Amino acid sequence: MSERDLDHELVLRAQNGDQRAFELLVVKYQRRIVRLLSRMIRDQNEIEDVTQEAFIKAYRALPSFRGESAFYTWLYRIAINTAKNYLSTLGRRPILSAEYEDEDGDTVDAAALVPDFHTPETELSNKQIVSTVNEAVDALPDELREAITLREMDGMSYDEIALAMDCPIGTVRSRIFRAREAIANRLRPLLGDVGKDKRW
Repeated sequence: MSERDLDHELVLRAQNGDQRAFELLVVKYQRRIVRLLSRMIRDQNEIEDVTQEAFIKAYRALPSFRGESAFYTWLYRIAINTAKNYLSTLGRRPILSAEYEDEDGDTVDAAALVPDFHTPETELSNKQIVSTVNEAVDALPDELREAITLREMDGMSYDEIALAMDCPIGTVRSRIFRAREAIANRLRPLLGDVGKDKRW
């Protein structure tokens, strides 16, 4: 049984009133949601509160879950929207962390997302490149930043991103292309000829 099949079985049980099944989903994904939200919110207490609120919203919305997407993709969207609403009421913008979570829930430093520029033509340190990438991502409009994060840092497919962001796949491709162009433009002055006509 695949992870998606297992989640689907737990969701069906929860939809039929098995509260323990939903608790198992919470246990399974709570850590990932906390780490996801830590990219947007700095205060640990606030992260825990928003995580709890996201799971409550997911539980209430569970009858409407039809399984068109993976459960985590659906939950991810609820958590992101809950965090955005929370920050919006406070008049705050999401923060940007240098660490991200990959598909398996492991922490990955942003340096892992940067191409290998170890050539004789450049002596830039990883730290400098990562800093520039972080600044470039932070400067992106929200929809571009979310799309590139889902693709490059969470490893989601274009279809999953379209579901998570509730937009057509063509829009997802356009946002990711524009985000990559913006990041490449920030890197080019640092990389000179090495980064010319190349996207990160």
